[in-house]
Amino acid sequence: MRQYNPSKRILVTGGAGFLGSHLCDRLLAQGHDVLCVDNFFTGTKRNIEHVLMHPQFELMRHDVTFPLYVEVDEIFNLACPASPIHYQHDPVQTTKTSVHGAINMLGLAKRVRAKILQASTSEVYGDPEIHPQVEQYWGRVNPIGIRSCYDEGKRCAETLFFDYYRQHKLRIKVARIFNTYGPRMHTNDGRVVSNFIVQALRGQDITIYGDGNQTRSFCYVDDLVEAMLRLMATGDDFPGPVNIGNPGEFSMLELANKVIELTGSRSKLVRMPLPADDPKQRRPDISLAQERLGGWTPETQLDEGLTKTIAYFDQLLSGAKPS
Repeated sequence: MRQYNPSKRILVTGGAGFLGSHLCDRLLAQGHDVLCVDNFFTGTKRNIEHVLMHPQFELMRHDVTFPLYVEVDEIFNLACPASPIHYQHDPVQTTKTSVHGAINMLGLAKRVRAKILQASTSEVYGDPEIHPQVEQYWGRVNPIGIRSCYDEGKRCAETLFFDYYRQHKLRIKVARIFNTYGPRMHTNDGRVVSNFIVQALRGQDITIYGDGNQTRSFCYVDDLVEAMLRLMATGDDFPGPVNIGNPGEFSMLELANKVIELTGSRSKLVRMPLPADDPKQRRPDISLAQERLGGWTPETQLDEGLTKTIAYFDQLLSGAKPS
């Protein structure tokens, strides 16, 4: 007998951003009513224009540092600039978005008895002393550095979520998201994948910071969204935190050469000094996610994901509307 799965009213903060817009697409495809909230600091209407007329989609311009009064069943709290260029542009506002935003969304969830998921980050681990990173690791973070507004803001948000969980019995989920890429990334967000692709497509030199041997793990956006949906569907006895990312590890030099190969670019590599507090290694241990999220594992290989992302940026830079 087919199980009845009624639609829910779901709030996605930061819903017009890179990750949020893909999440909105999946939720609509599942038949839910989606309220997308964004202040458009880094989000853009271009990311959601294809669903603006969808009968179950609603867009609200709002900053989560201010309270929000709506009636919803679930909340995905994604609102926060996530790239160094954007979160360092106004570091005080970044901290406010993480901390005040968490307080406001947790308050809303408490009032309407909604389940709430926090999009945390691998940056809570800082420049890690263990590799790969497991959820039990407390991190090695500079509390007064130029990246601290994001790193410590997200760490404080996790604290708030777990205090609401313990003190108010709130149903929470905390996802620690590792590097994610795909269509709808911002062209000038300073993230390594978008940087390399845009520079290659424009025939510019590709910027390598430091010696290029620092590593990252790259998860394609579709795989990431699938994990978030599975996490939200887990029982109330599993609040997280849980690492979500792709354990495949690549150096910056490997990534740059792969992008040059896939774009057919003649770009050269140029070296620049390594930014302050830039982690040397970053790779998730996803054993917990595989165990608790129904055997979830990233399916998109780097070549496939980069090819789709390159096609998006190629259309965007040519002035065509990305498909």
